[in-house]
This record gives sequence, structure tokens and C-alpha cells, in this order.
Amino acid sequence: MEVAAFGPFSGVEVVDFDALSEAGLFLIQGRTGAGKTSILDAVCFALYGQVPGARNAVKGLRSDHAPPGAGPRVVLETTIRGRRFRITRSPAWERPKLRGSGTTTEHAKVILEEYERGEWVGLTTRLDEAGDLVSRMLGMNAVQFCQVAMLPQGEFAGFLRAGADERRRVLERLFAAEVFTQVEKWLADRRAATGREAAELGARSFSIADRIAETTGAATPRETPSLVPAPRRAEPVVEPFGEVAVLPAWAAELGGVHEDVRVVVEELAAGVGGTLRTVRVALEDAKGLAERQRRHAAALARRDALAERAGEKSRLASLLDAAARADRVAPLVRDVEVRHGEAVRARRWAEETRSRVAALLPPKAPEDVIAKAERDRRDEAAALEGRRGTAARLRQIGRDRERLADDLRRLEPEEARLAATLAELPGVVDARRSELEEANLAAAARSGAEAAVHEAARRLDAAQRRDQVVERLAGAEAEYRAAVDAAQDARQRVLDLRQARLDGMAAVLAEELEDGEPCRVCGSTEHPAPVTSLAVIPTEEQVDGAQAEADEAQEARERAGTLVGELRTERDTLLEIAGETAVGVLAAELAGAEREWEAAKARAAEAERLEAALHRHERELDQVRSEHERVSRDLTANRVQDGELAAEQDRLAAELDEARGDDPTLEARIARLGGEADALAEAVEALRVYARADEELAAARAKARQGGEEQGFRTPEEVLAAVLPDEDQGDLRDKIRRLDDEEAEVRALLGDPALKAAAAEPAPDLPALEAAVAGAEAAHTEAANAAARARRRCDRLAELRAELDGAVRAWRPAARRYEAAERLAGLASGKHAANRRAMALSAYVLAARLEQVVAAANERLRRMSGGRYALVHTTEKAAGDRTKGAGGLGLRVADAWTGLERDPVTLSGGESFITSLSLALGLADVVTAEAGGTEIGTLFVDEGFGTLDEETLDEVMDVLDGLRDGGRTVGIVSHVAELRARVPAQLRVTKDRAGSTTRVIA
Repeated sequence: MEVAAFGPFSGVEVVDFDALSEAGLFLIQGRTGAGKTSILDAVCFALYGQVPGARNAVKGLRSDHAPPGAGPRVVLETTIRGRRFRITRSPAWERPKLRGSGTTTEHAKVILEEYERGEWVGLTTRLDEAGDLVSRMLGMNAVQFCQVAMLPQGEFAGFLRAGADERRRVLERLFAAEVFTQVEKWLADRRAATGREAAELGARSFSIADRIAETTGAATPRETPSLVPAPRRAEPVVEPFGEVAVLPAWAAELGGVHEDVRVVVEELAAGVGGTLRTVRVALEDAKGLAERQRRHAAALARRDALAERAGEKSRLASLLDAAARADRVAPLVRDVEVRHGEAVRARRWAEETRSRVAALLPPKAPEDVIAKAERDRRDEAAALEGRRGTAARLRQIGRDRERLADDLRRLEPEEARLAATLAELPGVVDARRSELEEANLAAAARSGAEAAVHEAARRLDAAQRRDQVVERLAGAEAEYRAAVDAAQDARQRVLDLRQARLDGMAAVLAEELEDGEPCRVCGSTEHPAPVTSLAVIPTEEQVDGAQAEADEAQEARERAGTLVGELRTERDTLLEIAGETAVGVLAAELAGAEREWEAAKARAAEAERLEAALHRHERELDQVRSEHERVSRDLTANRVQDGELAAEQDRLAAELDEARGDDPTLEARIARLGGEADALAEAVEALRVYARADEELAAARAKARQGGEEQGFRTPEEVLAAVLPDEDQGDLRDKIRRLDDEEAEVRALLGDPALKAAAAEPAPDLPALEAAVAGAEAAHTEAANAAARARRRCDRLAELRAELDGAVRAWRPAARRYEAAERLAGLASGKHAANRRAMALSAYVLAARLEQVVAAANERLRRMSGGRYALVHTTEKAAGDRTKGAGGLGLRVADAWTGLERDPVTLSGGESFITSLSLALGLADVVTAEAGGTEIGTLFVDEGFGTLDEETLDEVMDVLDGLRDGGRTVGIVSHVAELRARVPAQLRVTKDRAGSTTRVIA
């Protein structure tokens, strides 16, 4: 395997597993944090593209010690099922951009090759295809491979002590139990779905029953609800079968009762309806006679009123005729008034305009003279308009020359200043450049001085902590020795008490014998010679108390041993950093390094200041040169332009003086001519308007006089007095028409024979007839309403009964489906009474796998523990476990010395290690068989050996040697010093400031 820029390895490291595997057993050894486990990470990453356990969540697999442009890479050559593969993988990493600053993401890559006929042949470069091929060849996924080939002892110690749920999650990752979990979930979902369906259908039936009860006023056949509310459930509650089933019969009984009521009510309503029709006919006849009598009397009264209004009708007709004649002449009269007003306004305007231009014209000048004077002035103004541009240009030249003069006064001093500055700046720049070169040479040692300070501070801190740890280690070793002695004494006392109790057990049983009672050993009721003992026999309480003390002493021993190991490791690490050098010497070294660093930093700061000053002076020199050149160009251009503008200014001034004449300015002359032309034009227009208005007024007066005479009016005032608005004329015509219509209507009524005959008869008694009809209508309404309610109730009841029958028929098969689903789901989840073990289906399957794991583990555990311990699989729940369906995954430890079974948490550190190692090896065998029997030639065991005593370590090494005898190569990952002498083949991992390196010792 080749590793580059991966994990702690900054360079390229090559690991020859073939050389290590020749011995069958090899050691991956190194200090804490050197990168021993990273070797296993690299193997797993090459195969599956991920690292084991929680480390896979950390995405940065590239070495922090590697150069910025070095890419991480793992190359693994391995043989799987007789085929030689080479896998080259690179994780995703951030590399520097080839152009510019910053980084860019380099995506994960893979190259999978196979060695065929003497050369490597590429198979794929796709991540998914490479992963699928490796998984198919090995027959297991990444989690299973890590469990089979890389035994993580910390995880299996946790697996050994875990609860049922946590142990189940581990087994589900290793064995294909997903299908059984899915079956449980499907059955639970099916139970919930059928329950919801049956509940919804049952609720629909009861909803219809409630509507039937509401329609009929009867009570539903539901059971009386309990006063205690039912507990809330996550699944729907299915309605009781019996209640839903009786609903159709209940509804049929209600239907018969209400049908009988409907027949009786309809017969009663028919009798009341006949009486109502008779009294209604009599009332209608009386009302008709009374109405005809009223209409005849009203016609007589209207005839008398119309006779009194005959004079009013004649007057209205006269007013309407005069208004019609006045409408024909009134527009002509109004037009005269309008024309007169226009003539008055035109005469006034003509007088005003002539007075304004009197000074420009001869007295009483005619219209054509005024028009000619206007044309003369407009022609002269038009000729002067061409001179406006000359005046504007002359003003612009004046402004431009003033601007040039201001610029000249500003540029001349600026040129002199820039010339002086340009003469002295080059010498300043050369002086600053020499000073900067000297300061840069002195500041070059700053980085080395800083590194020396950090290294001296690190060594001083390590030396101070080294002295503290050495002092603590001495005390911890003394406490550990005392704890070892106490634990051995407590253990020996337990053994002595148990042996004494076993020796005196016969005497204890003899003391409990009573005449006539059977012996618990032989069953005899006679006891001729019971055993007696003079020695003190320990009680069970004394033995249990001694065992508890021994357990406490053992725990204290383990804690003390763990502390000693931690302190020794810390001491060795600190010695590697600080050595044996005294703290005072290292403090003096640190002080000297800090002084040198401060001096280098001061020179570096001075160099930065000088560099900034040099850059500032160089920029200033460039700017002054550019400014001087620009100012010189501007001065030359200024002087040339001013001369050209002066010549043009003199020429244009002479032309403008000639054009303006006696007026102060050209603009004033043009404005005066334009104003006079406008006044003359207005006077001409006013004369024309006045003449036209006078002619139109005379014509309008003649036309109005002729029209009035034709319509019979002597003066215009009579015409206007006779005029009426259209609305008033319409009102007059409407009044006349209404009087004519009313006279015709009265004549028709008085001539009607029916009205004449009714007037001759006596008046009918309407109140008595109306009272009789009201009583009959009230009786009929009440009877009809009762009959309608009965019919509607029967019709609605028939509809609801049909709907209820359909709902109950739909509910029955749903209820049967729910019963079956509820039973099956309860059996599969372990929550049904028929499941006597209360085990879920997936737990049952995993329990069978756990039995196989325990059987395989016990083969190693008996040997490692000297025949004392054996794992026992139990279907009972752990103490304190209240979850449902969680049984079947329990583990106990059988102690052959005591004959009792123990909880795994009571094992000591070393006992837990050998037990969890046996469990890991057994699980590896079962997973291998489950995955198809693919043989893994190399097995790695990661850490845990530091908790073993020398005798137990020998047993563990014998078991691992047994794995080697079976054809496997075993790699042990540990920093325990004793293993260096036991295992000659080693892969040593060394760490330093530049990263870790590897070395194979075969």
C-alpha cells in the first residue's frame, strides 16, 4: 500500500504487507497520535472510499503537514478471490488555484485496475462502479468489512455492555434484517390504514344514524358513554362491531312508525281542505259585488268634478297656442341682442388701437396706410435678425479671454514650483532606496527567530509539565501497588469464605433438618445421624459482602492502573519534547530567543516604514514630472488662443456698431421695431372687425322685425313675453290630455251594465265572511303542514335508510380486514398477547444471529479466560428495560467459578477486553459466513491490550496465533511496550513536526 499526503502522513509512505504477513502475526506500533489507526483508515478508504466509524464524518482526509499543492492519494494492491487488483483513490480536497489567489475544489477520484497477463488493465474510473465491484467481490459492505477485518475493541466493549436497542442497531447494520423490519413497518402501516378505514366507515354509519335520529327525534343505539375519557391513541379507534351492525334494524323500525303517522295526518288534511274551498268561494263573490258598487259611486263623483274644471281647460289651450307662435320668432330677437353687443365691443377695440399708434401715422390715416407702415417695420427687423449671432459671438469672446487670463495667472506660478520640486526629488529617492536595502538585510532573520521562540516555549512548557507528571507518577505507582495488594487480599478472602462454606455445607443443611420433614438432599424423613461442625461456617451474607469488597478493590486497582498508564504515556511524550534539560536552562534559552525575535521584528518594522516612504517618493516624482509637462503645454496653448480671440473681437465690434444705429443695442432696436409692427397690425384688424359687426347688426334687426309681424306680434317685447320653456309647454299639454282621458273613462264606467246592476243591490257583510275564511285557512295550514312534515320525514328517512344500509355493508369487510391486520401487526411487533416472548420479528431474527455469534465467541473466550467465562444469550429483557418488543438480544456472562451468571458491566477491564475480543472474532466469523463465505486473509485488532495482565496476555496471544494457524495474518495495533518483544514483525509509525513516517521491521 502507498499513502501520500493522507491523514498524518505528509510525504509518500509505502507499506509492504506481504513482508509483514510472512510471520503471520505483526505489530503496528507507535506513540499515541502517530497515525497507527490511519493505516487502517487508508486500507478501508482505498477499498470503499470511506473510513471507519465516526472519523468518516470528518471530510478533510488530506494531511495538514503536506505542501500546498500535494494531492492526497492511497494506492492499494490486493488479491480478492484469486484476482489481483490495484485501487488508486484520492479524496476531495482544496488545492491552490493555478492562476490568481485562493483555492478550488478537487473532486474525489478513483482508478480500479486488474493485473492480467503481465500488465495492469483499467476496469473503471467511476466512484459508484468501483464501490459496487469491491462490494460484490468481497461480498460485504463497508460496515461489515470494518467489523470483519478491523476489530475496533472500543466499539465491541460498548456492544457487550449495550442495551437491547443499541445492540439491535449494531446487528442491523451487519446483518440483512431490513426486510423483517420492513415487514413489521408494513404490517403496522397496514393495521393503521385498515383501522382508519374501518373507523371512517363506522363513523360514517354513525353519522347517518345521527341524522336519522335528528330527523325522527329518536335516540341512537350507541352505548352510554363512560364518565372517564378514553386515553388518546396514535391509531384510530374502530367503532364496536355490535353497535354498527344493529343500526339497519333500528332504522327500519323507525321507518314503519313514521309511515303510519303520515297516513293519518294526510286524511285529516283532506277534510279540512274541502271546508276551506267553500268559504273562500263565498268571500270572493261578496268582494266582487262590493268592488262594483264602489266603482259606480266613484264614477259619479268624478263626473261632477270634471264639469267644474271646463274653464281651466280653455285657458290652458290659449297659453299653449301663443307660446307656439312665439317660438318661431324668439331666435331672431335674441340674435339682434347678440349682434348689438358684438358691434359695441368692436367699435371700442378699434378706437383703443388707433389711439396707441397715432404717433406713428398721419392724422385719420386709412387702413391701407396703416398696413404699409406695419410691413416696413417688419422688413427692417428681419434684416437685423442676422446680426444676433455676431453679438452673441462677441460676448462669448469676452468671456473666453477672461478665462484665459485667469488660467495664465494660475499656470505661471505652478510651472515655477514644479520645476523646483523636480530638481530635488531624484536625490531623495536614491537615499531612501539605500536605507531600505540595509533594513531588509537586517530583517531577514525574523522568521527564524520566531520559530526559535515557539520551539523554546514548547520545550519549556513540556519541561514544566514533565516535572509535575513525574511527581504525580511516583504517587500513582505507590497507590497502584497498594491497590493490587488490596485486590489480591480481597479476592483471596472471597475464595477462602466460599471454600469454608462449601466445606461446612453439610452441617448447615443438618441444622435445618426437622423430624418428619423430608431432607432436601436425599428426601428421607428420618435423620439418624446429622453432621455437626465445630468450625465457624460463613453465612451467605458474609460471602456476598466479601465479594462486594473484592469487586470494589478490583475496580480501585483498575482505576489506579489506568491512571499509572496514562501518566507514563504523558511522561514519555513530554520527555521526547523536552528531554532531561532543567526548567531554568530552558527558561534562559526562551528569554534569549525572545530578545533576538524582538530585535528582528523592530528591524522588519523599520524596513516596512522605509519601503512605504520609498514608494511614496517614487510616486511623487512621477506625478511631478507629469504635472510639469502638462502645465507647460497648457501655458503655450493659452497664449496662442488669446491672440486669436483678440483679433476676432475687434472685427466683430465694428460690424455691430454700424447695425444698431441710434438704439443702445441691437436687441433694443429689433425689439422696438417688432413692437411697433404688432401695434399697427392690431389697429388694422380692429378696423376690419368693427366694419363687419356693424353690417351683421343691421341685417339681424330687419329679419326680426319681419318675423314678428308674420306671427301677430307688434314688438319684440311681446314675443319674449309669450315664450314658454319646452318643459312648461309639455306640462300644459299633459294637463289637457289628462282631462280628456278622464272624461272618456268616466263616460265608459257610467255606461257599464254590470256596474248599474250592482248599484241596485244591497251591500254585502264582508267582515263576517273574512272571519270565516281566516278560521278555515288556519285549520287547513296546520293540517297541511303536519302532512308535509310527515311526508318529508318519511322520504328523508327512506333516503337515510338506504344510505345507512350501504354504509354498513361497506363497513363489514373493512372491520374484518382490520381484525386480521391488528393481530398480525401485534404478533410481528411483539405487542400481542399471542406472542408469548414479546419479541419483535426483526429482534427474533437478530436473536438467532446473536446465538451464532455467542457460540463462535465462546470458543475463544473459554481459552482466553482459562475456562472460567462463557457468554450466554438470553431472551429476557435487561434490568430496567421497559420498552415493548425489545427482548431476545440479552447477553450474560456465565462464571464457572461461582456457577452464577453475571451482567457484562461487572467484568473488569481485562475481562471486558478478552470478552469483547472474543465477541468481535465470533461476529467476524458469522458476518463472513453471512456475506457468502469470502475469506479475509488479513485481520487487524485495534488497541485494548494495555488492560491485560501477563498471564491473560499470553492466552490472548495464543488465540491470535490460532487465527494465524487457520491461514489468517493478524495485525495488532497497539503502543504497549511489552508487545514489541513478543511480536518481532513490526510496522513502526513515527511522528514529528513535519508529519508521520512508517518503517517495516520484518
